[in-house]
Amino acid sequence: MGAFVSEGLIVPAAILAVFAYGVPQVLGRWLPEGVTLLMVNALLSTVVLFALSAGFFALLYFWQGVPVDQLSDAGLAAGVGFFGRLGLMAAIIWAPIMILSVAGLPRKWVKETW
Repeated sequence: MGAFVSEGLIVPAAILAVFAYGVPQVLGRWLPEGVTLLMVNALLSTVVLFALSAGFFALLYFWQGVPVDQLSDAGLAAGVGFFGRLGLMAAIIWAPIMILSVAGLPRKWVKETW
């Protein structure tokens, strides 16, 4: 099962897509209603999804058996930069889904109108 999750493209992309839909929905429950706070939700969702995707790629590397020593040879900043770039490149998968998820939040508003 581990090889299926980490070697293919479909399952990691699907996991990122679930994150991209779920993060704005969860933040939408905590943040009050309003257009300004909807933009705050989008900004917070972007930051959280960037961190989640970078961490997800680091987890996939460790799951494949890449030793921590090999990743830390170049230093901590280089490792964080590497996984940060991977998380940023993954935005091509999670950003459109996150935008659609944020755009659907006003449908559930009770107090504010769009």
